[in-house]
Amino acid sequence: MTGNGQKIGKIDVGIFNSFLQHRLGAPDSSVIVPPRTGIDAGVISLGNEEVLIVAEDPIFAIPGQPLEMFGWYTVHIGASDVAVMGVRPRYMTYSLLLPPETPDEDLKVIVQSIHEAAKELGIAIVGGHTGYYPGFAAPTIGGVTVFATAKEGSYVTPAGAQPGDVVILTKGPAIETAGILSVLREKDLLEHHDPDLVKRAQALCRKMSVVEDALTAMDTGGVTGMHDATEGGVIGGLFEIADASGVGMEIDESLFVYPPEVRMVCDHFRIDPIKAIAEGSLLLTAKKEYSDAILASLAKIGIAGSVIGTVTINPEHRILKRLDGSTVPLEVPAQDPFWPVFFESVA
Repeated sequence: MTGNGQKIGKIDVGIFNSFLQHRLGAPDSSVIVPPRTGIDAGVISLGNEEVLIVAEDPIFAIPGQPLEMFGWYTVHIGASDVAVMGVRPRYMTYSLLLPPETPDEDLKVIVQSIHEAAKELGIAIVGGHTGYYPGFAAPTIGGVTVFATAKEGSYVTPAGAQPGDVVILTKGPAIETAGILSVLREKDLLEHHDPDLVKRAQALCRKMSVVEDALTAMDTGGVTGMHDATEGGVIGGLFEIADASGVGMEIDESLFVYPPEVRMVCDHFRIDPIKAIAEGSLLLTAKKEYSDAILASLAKIGIAGSVIGTVTINPEHRILKRLDGSTVPLEVPAQDPFWPVFFESVA
């Protein structure tokens, strides 16, 4: 919690629904998918059966990591929110805000790494802002906006899950949590755990993207909805899909892909992995008959995944069976357990 009693991270769902959602500027009939809890990107009709899909995120540098990774995160985290709509990201803008004392070489490294990551994904950078401002302790992306055009009906949203669909999770839970904390707390972890396992945890930082996951699944077919499991982790992401779609879910944690490096980091810091920030963990719903093909397509590009449950008809029935056999409701955690450990680590 912060000094004024607010939680760390995204605002509460209640505040979004009761306040923010009713303050979205002028109404416009061309807005097909407006801001909603759990929806990763907006959709705007351009006419002629074309739509614009647009998403925005802030990005902050992770202490202990090279600036090249900061640039990589900027592109992939922004691009992931468009890719989960089933559309290949095409354009982006970003605002890079730097402390006045930032060396010129650091600026060049950040901009070059953003350029390279965007080029690899086929994204054109079409605008933005770069400047030096007091008050920033480290380079910060005030906002990266990624967008693309698509044909009407060619995209999906997290509101598309249907009863009878299967639920698939890629890579496992807490990918971002394990990756970042293994870098920040490397010394601590090396004192208690195998160095190879710590290195594997650190390598998860390069998996903090769902662009390939989402586009591969969409190309395979049968996908009804996708969502990037970020703050609030897998359990929060599952709730958001179920809530947006007006459906129930039955999920079994024992079916998750569970990398040992994720277990190691979460156990060490006493973090519940299903509640912790999980950029890189894609949640998707799909027609049951497509599930094997989707998992096979993902496996071909080196992405592990598994069917973790089913979509049900009763929206009052949203449950997750834990490894110990207990059953808990799907919900957004009151506080993502990653943030307190993160800020303790950078203090």
